[in-house]
Amino acid sequence: MKILAQLVVVALLISSCNGQSNQMKKHQHTNALVNETSPYLLQHAHNPVDWHPWNKETLDKAERGGKLLLISIGYSACHWCHVMEHESFEDEEVAQIMNERFINIKVDREERPDVDQVYMNAVRLMQQRGGWPLNCIALPDGRPVWGGTYFPKTKWMQQIQQVADFYINNPEAMIEYAEKLAEGIQQSELVRFNSNEAEFNWDDLPQMVTPWAKRLDNIEGGADKAPKFPIPNNYIFLMRYAHLDGNFELQKHIQLTLEKMAFGGIYDQVGGGFARYSTDKLWKAPHFEKMLYDNAQLVSLYSEASLAYNNPMYQEVVDETLEFVERELMSKEGAFYSALDADSEGEEGKFYVWKMEELQTLLGADFKLFSSYYNINNKGLWEHGNYILLKDETDESFATKNNLSLTALQSNVNEWKSLLLEKRAERIRPGLDDKSLTSWNALMCKGFADAYMTFDNEHYLEVALKNAQFIIDKQWQKDGALLHSYKDGRSTINGYLEDYAFTIEAFIRLYEATFDKTWLDRAEQLVEYSVQHFSDSESGMFFFTSDLDDALVARKMEVNDNVIPASCSAMANNLFLLSHYLDKSSYERMASTMLNNVKEMMPQYGSGYSNWGVLLLNQVVPFYEVAIVGSNALVKAKTFNQEYHPNKLLIGSSKESDLALLESKYVEGSTTIYVCVNKACQLPTTNVDEALKLVK
Repeated sequence: MKILAQLVVVALLISSCNGQSNQMKKHQHTNALVNETSPYLLQHAHNPVDWHPWNKETLDKAERGGKLLLISIGYSACHWCHVMEHESFEDEEVAQIMNERFINIKVDREERPDVDQVYMNAVRLMQQRGGWPLNCIALPDGRPVWGGTYFPKTKWMQQIQQVADFYINNPEAMIEYAEKLAEGIQQSELVRFNSNEAEFNWDDLPQMVTPWAKRLDNIEGGADKAPKFPIPNNYIFLMRYAHLDGNFELQKHIQLTLEKMAFGGIYDQVGGGFARYSTDKLWKAPHFEKMLYDNAQLVSLYSEASLAYNNPMYQEVVDETLEFVERELMSKEGAFYSALDADSEGEEGKFYVWKMEELQTLLGADFKLFSSYYNINNKGLWEHGNYILLKDETDESFATKNNLSLTALQSNVNEWKSLLLEKRAERIRPGLDDKSLTSWNALMCKGFADAYMTFDNEHYLEVALKNAQFIIDKQWQKDGALLHSYKDGRSTINGYLEDYAFTIEAFIRLYEATFDKTWLDRAEQLVEYSVQHFSDSESGMFFFTSDLDDALVARKMEVNDNVIPASCSAMANNLFLLSHYLDKSSYERMASTMLNNVKEMMPQYGSGYSNWGVLLLNQVVPFYEVAIVGSNALVKAKTFNQEYHPNKLLIGSSKESDLALLESKYVEGSTTIYVCVNKACQLPTTNVDEALKLVK
């Protein structure tokens, strides 16, 4: 027994030593990123590369030591960022070169979009293309000299050593190049004041839309190229323009695109929600990462499209997407997380795709009908024997072809989705980026509010209000500033213009949904802070960063609309709306100045100015102020909103109000509707149908 006890002790000691050894092996390296909150930075905290976060201490260290900066920028859901990490940043040989020759900085582009803007601009100037991972080498003062995106290990080592050697041997030449490149960065996308009188008319719009329409895919929807990104602000503008223009061909394209996206692999047919983009022209094979900002804007797009086109499928897409967001991207505090990774178990899309044999086992006798509905055939076949679920016809068409009632088919589909969702939950999940960004939360807050306004689902309003309160409680500081990022109880990083612009937009929408003036007051407070700290007095535009932030190589303006509307265009639209709500002509002049500054650029690149196009539409068509006053104001507002009129705002109160459009309009015991343009109102009515006739 004594010998047995000794053996047990020895075994425990060996086990303990092995455990310590494994733990040391697991975390053989630890760098300065270990103290960060960003999931992307924490992914690199145990690389052998001696990474530093972007901060003043790191930049001061580089300047003191005269070392080049190696700046690597990505985000947690980025597939090729993971590939480069595994190939290069986890490699001891690569790390040795990087550590000896550079001060290495890792940047989460979602936390520091200001830094990303500067170095993405630099890479595009150098190479005419950009992407992530984004890798730049810069002088110790931050001015870039070399850059690119993904590099395989061998090429990466060769390239960075060549740059480091050139700096040692030809420092003057490199500094001269850095100066010229910095000038280019400072000048690009820098909008100057247009001294010409601000004049806008309808003819400005076809000049923008006509060349753009030639680049649309009228067979598969979207842009006539691959990869295909769902860019919701493009389709919000095109939908409003087509409606106001009576452009039937463009309306067909918009509905085609909405249907193809909802049918394709880019849409999660089992669990709802959209992936970031399709790698092909068919919307079939997605890049499987799911981003909060895409889903937020797509909810808003499909909600508005439901009003415009009365297609019940759009509500299904909205309901399923919001269910996904609540299930997988929402915290108990009401905050929304940022993203789900494309990869799980080291494979892109593994969580979302299916083997035929697995589906046959799960579905049994239903497999034949299921496989026809979701294209478990050559059309749905992807890679390595995996199938992506996708549709190619409406439920009505499929039911008719298969001699089924629509009700029976949809009952089957709901059962299939529940079964597959339950089975999929057993898989190893993609990584979750659980930081909450103010700007993206505001987009999703507005998405829930838009869905409420369209579908009258009270739960959606409750979620929107809870998220808005999260922003107020956690991200809004006593001095009026917003912070950008939140994770694990910590609010960090001074806010960017996008945080203010999208939060203002969400608060305006919450006012329309509730007629609670508090939301307009809060929106006005954020505008005033933005004017104080972000505006450019020379051009009338807004900078992306606050005047309280440390200076970068350039202080950029975000002007071009992309997968997210530009913060400048969002702010200009906010100013226009608030000028009507609050009767502030100064806000209207600011919006007009901003639009006038970019007007000449809009015909050249319509898709890059679509959110500006929304503002242009509102400038050149009658913009209706629909004031509803009385105890039944919200009910009548909901009814009014069921007819599609994008060139309007709703303003209302159940009692007397000091808002200019509502003053002296309250009548005891009655709910009255006033349809106005520039505060000139037609005769009031208590009948919604009569009021709708006054809006063209």
